[in-house]
Amino acid sequence: MELEGKVSLVTGASRGIGKAIALKLASFGARVAVNYVAIEASNKVDADNLVESITRLGGEAMSVEADIRDSEAAQAMVEQVNDKWSKIDILVNNAGINRDTLLLRMSDNAWDDVINTNLRGAYLCTKFALRSMMRQEWGRIISISSVAGIVGNTGQSNYAASKGGLIAFTKSVAREMGSRNITVNAVAPGYIITGMTDKLPSETREAMLAMIPLQRFGQPEDVAELVAFLASERAGYITGQVITIDGGVFP
Repeated sequence: MELEGKVSLVTGASRGIGKAIALKLASFGARVAVNYVAIEASNKVDADNLVESITRLGGEAMSVEADIRDSEAAQAMVEQVNDKWSKIDILVNNAGINRDTLLLRMSDNAWDDVINTNLRGAYLCTKFALRSMMRQEWGRIISISSVAGIVGNTGQSNYAASKGGLIAFTKSVAREMGSRNITVNAVAPGYIITGMTDKLPSETREAMLAMIPLQRFGQPEDVAELVAFLASERAGYITGQVITIDGGVFP
């Protein structure tokens, strides 16, 4: 229970990696605000079910709807969490989408949607959450990037640009916030089993698996374990770092 008394906000937490992170932080004793966007009715159902699961396990959680691409919505979300629990100690910028296609076929909307969700959303949430962290002179900001943001990937120029930008953003904010005892780090997952990877053709999945020295895909819980560590006091001297978690693909 090393995060007991801490308040966390996890964006895009209704499913996949975000859900695993929310559950892990709750198991460490943190209160968890589960963010979702009401594009699909199932998102609210998933978020509410997650809150119920955390509560049933003895934790504290709330669901909060917000389109993090929108400045007013992001600010209102942060204020809602502050109103309930008086602070935010831990922010996990997890929300992300992909719109994969080759650059020459990419629409402006496909570019803008990915950049606005994955990068602008993290910028807005971080800016608003930092106010609480600066007052208490303690904070943890952890952004979920991707190995695509480090090495690139065919058909993902928009996604890779957003995740690479998130890495540069992380390093810059870490320098700005170090004197306030606020650490800022990024986690770069490789091939993790989520709803996104489930849609890949079997031939593609087999080719990806052959590249992984550990010979298995990662689980959302693998990422959640690392995020929980970075959120703890044990990681108090780690900031401005990008930590890959990819089974050894890019050592």
